Amino acid sequence: MHDHGHEAPRRAITAAFAVTCALLVVQVIGASLTGSLALLVDSAHLTADALGLGVALTAARLAGRPASPRRTFGWARAEVLGATLQAAVLLGIGVLVVVEAVQRLADPPPVPGAGLLVFGAIGLAGNLVSAAVLLRHRGHDLNTRAAFLEVVADAAGSIGVLAAGAVIALTGWTRADAVAALLVGAVIVPRSVLLLRDAVDVLLESTPRGLDLDALREHLQQQPHVLAVHDLHATRISSALPVLSAHVVVEGEVFRNGHAPAVLDALQRCAAQHFSVRFEHATFQLEPPAHTAHEPGTHA
Repeated sequence: MHDHGHEAPRRAITAAFAVTCALLVVQVIGASLTGSLALLVDSAHLTADALGLGVALTAARLAGRPASPRRTFGWARAEVLGATLQAAVLLGIGVLVVVEAVQRLADPPPVPGAGLLVFGAIGLAGNLVSAAVLLRHRGHDLNTRAAFLEVVADAAGSIGVLAAGAVIALTGWTRADAVAALLVGAVIVPRSVLLLRDAVDVLLESTPRGLDLDALREHLQQQPHVLAVHDLHATRISSALPVLSAHVVVEGEVFRNGHAPAVLDALQRCAAQHFSVRFEHATFQLEPPAHTAHEPGTHA
């Protein structure tokens, strides 16, 4: 099984989902009553977040399913697919926010500052509760990180609404509403891009960030009886499940003297202990010096 402690993050996402849905109802009412762009943006963002957290919750449940003959790593990659979808939705909302805010800067509608203060405070309180619930689990995987990013972006939106409400109430400058929305968009877009980049890296089976594959190869080749390492691949099934595979050329006596298990043990220890990425799933194919490696693109 590949559960890897999914239960606690799943409960945290469930709690954040419930709080977000409750806040969404309040924010929609507030946007209707005040006509605020910042509050409307926050409501739209909350709608996407509710959907995103629903996706995150579904992905977390799928990721906890056990492996099967059909899916040998279970549904571990579901968390990456969920994070990709959330990041794409967040990015789209961020771009729309910026476009609408620029338009309203040129022609700002009347907005009641007091109403923004009330609904901004309610939104901020709820978002802080959700963020606190997800805080300790945000590094668990990309899916939980995406969920945490969503509620943090919501909190930033609520702060923007509060700031806009205060400025309008004190000065009457209604463009503060559009400025707040623009700042929220500036918070959402770059973080969404980074999250999307990390999720796509996993889907493309890129080498994990921070891992020097050449250094890993050199370290493996320094193990006793190892002559060379080729067809070395390091990737991730999910953000929390790195995998490694390699063909390892060893001295001929390894097979004659029965040393192959000891060599495999040394290679496994090397993969699991000596690098920032701990490869608990490492597959090594031992080959004698006389073995002819197939060229890339050919079949065995």
